[in-house]
Amino acid sequence: MNTLVRVLVVDDSAYNRRTITKILEDIPGVEVVSYACNGEEGLRKVFDLKPDLITLDLEMPRMDGFAFLRIVMQNQPTPVIVVSARSEDENVFKALELGAVEFVAKPTPKVSPELINIREDLHRKVREIARTDMNKILKRPVADLQRSKNATPSALRKKTYAQRDGITQVVIGASTGGPPALQTILSGIKEPIPVGFAIAQHMPPGFTKAFADRLNNFCALEIKEAQTGDIMAPGRVLLAPGGKNLRFQRDGDQIVAHVVEPDAGQRYVPGVDALFESAGKMFGKNLLAVVLTGMGNDGARGVIAAKNQGAQVLAEAEESSVVFGMPKEAIATGMVDKIVPLPKLCTEILRRCGY
Repeated sequence: MNTLVRVLVVDDSAYNRRTITKILEDIPGVEVVSYACNGEEGLRKVFDLKPDLITLDLEMPRMDGFAFLRIVMQNQPTPVIVVSARSEDENVFKALELGAVEFVAKPTPKVSPELINIREDLHRKVREIARTDMNKILKRPVADLQRSKNATPSALRKKTYAQRDGITQVVIGASTGGPPALQTILSGIKEPIPVGFAIAQHMPPGFTKAFADRLNNFCALEIKEAQTGDIMAPGRVLLAPGGKNLRFQRDGDQIVAHVVEPDAGQRYVPGVDALFESAGKMFGKNLLAVVLTGMGNDGARGVIAAKNQGAQVLAEAEESSVVFGMPKEAIATGMVDKIVPLPKLCTEILRRCGY
């Protein structure tokens, strides 16, 4: 980092505050300017100190993390990393909707020395989002969480679709900023369509089932955390499990999910490259690959592999990407057919699928 990043730590546990402070101060160019033990104290320090970044616990006395986030985003928009236990997984996605940029999973909901194990993840994410343009967070489209009365997964599963030409499968890769972006895209699908979707969203184990359940509440398609043996059927969305890779295998005339351990040394999981490469082999010219917001280059190799099999490729535009790393690297391959801002991505996906 070229300039000093000033961080405020908000957590009601004294042990957690000390541990997170120690982890952060080991990062060159990072200074913990203060800490707070509840949301009220945290707000006062946000307004007084104007930190560059906040780490936030969600369950706190006097004012919880949700109220804190609402007030901060309305009055002093600041990048926030939620540091949350897995038992609060549903709350994490609510926090991301309210404007938090990223989250780090605590190893246990109890105060524990194991908290030091978040060190690598927290280091990476602080470097990633410390200079986030909060205008992108505040201006991103709000997902339409109202599902059409007729567009229900149960109604979709009862339908039988004829074999179609053109795009029959969409694969999407995302990282930082991805959960709200995915909600925006999937909530824009108002009616069941005979297209399968598979998603690799960088996420730790223990969170993807709750995320799939949340998405399933407002999308016209059936959304589930993928398991080995799941059929990649029209109208179904499979979400790669946290910490694993999702690949496909052919079983007779069906294509089924195969959940596997990440490759040795793989930095980002679930892997976008792994999903795109596998889907390219299975679906070829019937595939549409979409690279959303996120840091790093995961997806770039997969874009090349999918394109070489005849797939079409879209990338999210810089103007809406919370982090323009993954889309930028995908675009640099020269294999992206179109660069599209998030508010128009659902429409573009549906158009290419023939809807």
